[in-house]
Amino acid sequence: MPLKQLDPGEMTADDIRDWCSVLNDMTAADMPGEPRWRTDRLSDYLTATLPDDRRYVFLHRDDDGDLTGHASLIMFGGEQAGTGVIEMSTRPSARGKGVGRALLRAVAECAAAESCRTLSVEVIATTPAVGFYDRMGFERAVVEQRHLLRWGEVDWEKIEHAAGRLAAGYRLEYHAGAVPERLVDSYASVKANLRTTTDYAIVPEWRGSAQADRLRDSLSTLERRGMRSHIVVALAEPYGNVVGLTELVVAAQRPTRADQYDTVVDPGHRSYGLAMSMKARLLTELRRAEPQLVDVQTWTMQHADDVRWINSELGFAHDVDWYDYEADVAELLARASSGA
Repeated sequence: MPLKQLDPGEMTADDIRDWCSVLNDMTAADMPGEPRWRTDRLSDYLTATLPDDRRYVFLHRDDDGDLTGHASLIMFGGEQAGTGVIEMSTRPSARGKGVGRALLRAVAECAAAESCRTLSVEVIATTPAVGFYDRMGFERAVVEQRHLLRWGEVDWEKIEHAAGRLAAGYRLEYHAGAVPERLVDSYASVKANLRTTTDYAIVPEWRGSAQADRLRDSLSTLERRGMRSHIVVALAEPYGNVVGLTELVVAAQRPTRADQYDTVVDPGHRSYGLAMSMKARLLTELRRAEPQLVDVQTWTMQHADDVRWINSELGFAHDVDWYDYEADVAELLARASSGA
């Protein structure tokens, strides 16, 4: 059978190797400047999920047994039950042969069986995937601008100066891998601002970490996925409570690129330059902790002028837009099954 659904833990070493090969073939064709994926800890990346979430993978092979495409479906639990995220890749040589449609139909069938109502997917605006998801009835919900900071072009004197320019009454702390237990509650409290504003944050897959227990689970899951967390917090004196934070990860599967996650400042402590100071400090720590880095990527909403200015001051440059698409599962299943 050419299409197979699996739990990630059922994937063989050959499946993992082929999965990586499809990703890299697609990347080379659509985004040749992007770093290539490695098989290092790729199984961990696919297997580890938050406790309430579930992931399934789908493999499409041709008559010769060669992998022509694959998909991943994460279905969220807890407060986000009923929603899911798709990651899907098709080998360029197999495009136009129904591979993507077959994978999407299998994903929609699985989602419907698990009572998942809404699916989302991220699409790079310059790739053929845009036309595919448009044809499949996905609607563009959000446009994000990706900005890249190229390590070889960083003005480190300027970065060091920005990291040290901190308003009176605040101090910064850097933590690798986890948030100290003494900071977890106030850290989670600041993260809760993601529910009411997008001025300082793009909310990623791990957006459930605005509660202390969920935060612990989130950081643990990132570690199990082979993703090293780097965090800088802004603390307000004299009590040492977290009032700002910025997070970044470096994945074993693509260790030359760092991914910026949330940057958020408590509303009562804005206008003091904390976001700039935290992000600059984080870059100085990365320089020592991750010497293999080639670049850092971050995303901002189109209207987030303050964030865009901060990124520009640090040396980030806009290179491409990303679209967040959404689709109703029942409608998607009908369209994928009809051949329309």
